[in-house]
Amino acid sequence: EVQLVESGGGLVQPGGSLRLSCAASGFTFNENRMSWVRQAPGKGLEWVSTISSGGGTGWYADSVKGRFTISRDNAKNTLYLQMNSLKPEDTAVYYCAQRRIGSTPTTPDFASRGQGTQVTVSS
Repeated sequence: EVQLVESGGGLVQPGGSLRLSCAASGFTFNENRMSWVRQAPGKGLEWVSTISSGGGTGWYADSVKGRFTISRDNAKNTLYLQMNSLKPEDTAVYYCAQRRIGSTPTTPDFASRGQGTQVTVSS
């Protein structure tokens, strides 16, 4: 059974930073591209970032490019999202997602996702 467990969310002031983590199990982590997606209050799911299976390539939504960095540790089956220069519009529930094999990396097309972690950016 695929399990994805996010952590690291919280309340942060504008301009601050947070690092999200996602512990993965139940599948061969190092064979899968992984993504972060988010859902703001009253809005649909938004793709944020994707990382290649080996970690060498990252893709980012324009809204987070230059501020967020996706990474992974395949030895620990863990995915990360470093978020800097946070803005109020980054407020959302952030989900870790296992991408569907062969899917376009810049789309919210995934096989499974976790329960999410809340990120709130407010003064």
